[in-house]
Amino acid sequence: MSGGVLWGGDVTVATISLALVACAMAALLLWNIERRRSRRFVAAAAEALGDARPPRTLDALLPRIAELGDLRGRAAQVHALTGLPTREPLIARMREGGGGTLAIFAFHDVNRLSAFDPDLGDEVLRLLAHRLVAMVWRQRLVAQVDRSHVALWVEGPEDAARGELDALLYAMGDALSAGGREIVPEIGLRRAYLPAGEPAPELALTRTLAAFSAPGLPADAAPIDLQAIARERYRLEQDLRHAVQRGELTLDYQPLIESGTGSVTGAEALIRWHHPARGLVSPGQFVPIMEASGLAPEIGTWALNTAVRQAAIWRRDGRGRLRIAVNVSGRQLDAHDLDRLVARTLARHGVGPDVLEIELTESVALGDDAGGRSTFDALRAMGVRIAIDDFGTGYSSFSTLRTLAFDKIKIDREFVSGVEASRERQAICQSILALGRGLGIRVLAEGVERAEEVAWLHRHGCRHFQGYYFAAPLDAASFARFVRDRSGLAARLGDAIDGVRVEERLWA
Repeated sequence: MSGGVLWGGDVTVATISLALVACAMAALLLWNIERRRSRRFVAAAAEALGDARPPRTLDALLPRIAELGDLRGRAAQVHALTGLPTREPLIARMREGGGGTLAIFAFHDVNRLSAFDPDLGDEVLRLLAHRLVAMVWRQRLVAQVDRSHVALWVEGPEDAARGELDALLYAMGDALSAGGREIVPEIGLRRAYLPAGEPAPELALTRTLAAFSAPGLPADAAPIDLQAIARERYRLEQDLRHAVQRGELTLDYQPLIESGTGSVTGAEALIRWHHPARGLVSPGQFVPIMEASGLAPEIGTWALNTAVRQAAIWRRDGRGRLRIAVNVSGRQLDAHDLDRLVARTLARHGVGPDVLEIELTESVALGDDAGGRSTFDALRAMGVRIAIDDFGTGYSSFSTLRTLAFDKIKIDREFVSGVEASRERQAICQSILALGRGLGIRVLAEGVERAEEVAWLHRHGCRHFQGYYFAAPLDAASFARFVRDRSGLAARLGDAIDGVRVEERLWA
């Protein structure tokens, strides 16, 4: 055919013209559809991000989307069911500082229960994970490393960790209630010591996990003699049951410092066990047994009575208006008579409620128990202060703090240590300090060990401190001497903070 037939002629040109117009109209229609879709996307995304006035363009929304992505990345490092950190924070902690022991607890019941009742398996996993967190020392990191395995990182010498881990294994085997039945959990334990500077903590984690199914691995991951541990823990539990009557328990007192006035405002009472044969037993070894065996209310009552009696002595001796902080466990709170016990104890020693501060861990303080909340209200109504210990480690929302009236937040040592050199810890500490200012309550940094930590925290608004930089836990007589040594405290503060003002009083 000729070229005129293909490209020429009125009919062919008209057809092509109509086709071009149709394409242009289709392109315009698609552009409008995409523009409206983009606007709807921007508005919907802004609403999801909580923006009251959504931006008009996608470019304006990108910074908020990036922020959300950062938050999602952080959320990915927290296990959705237990709220524990995942492997990444654990490995990061293992890389820091000196050596330590990696312990992995296997919750064997979880997988077996999940095979026929997934909800019950989830509930048992949640209960066991929270039990372990409640039993370990505040400085320890507990992490979820897979479905039924939880890891614990214990810094320090291997021998020091052994007793604590054995005690935890024994205590974790205590019966629990789940799904309307009583379950005696089967717990496994593997551990491995990592010296300082270990280049591959990921490999150590993998090998320790593998030890549960590969008993031929080296001795550091060898199976534990559960019978021997149970026998030893039973003996320790029996000795602990008699420790109060035999006078083996004492209290040490760690000073609480206010930098604004350069004064000692009080002390935290800490239990010490002097065993006649074993010597000084670590709290990390006997506290889990105390909790699991039901001895916490009895020993807690002894500690409360001893602390209030000592506070009364300090008042009579003219040591100022010192306030003593006493730790209360979840078991004591469950009894729902703590307020009556406190009232009787204060009356017995002839002192007012202003001598006492009750400390609770974040997970206990922010629990859902209505009876516990009424106890808090009764204590505060009589004038006893309430403090939340280890704040920031419980993975609870800041918004839940509004449901509980309290007087003090204690920033956990995990966030205080090396704060002057860590952007992440600085952000956390600044957030907690801002929260305290917003709620009108005191914020205390615990575990301060270096002048640089005190200086940074003071510069950012913290005025209350506790830690070895000022003093280790002291017996009653040594604490009284520390309170009298006004010049010594002023020197310690002066080394960290320029221009500290020391007033002629002990209580602000």
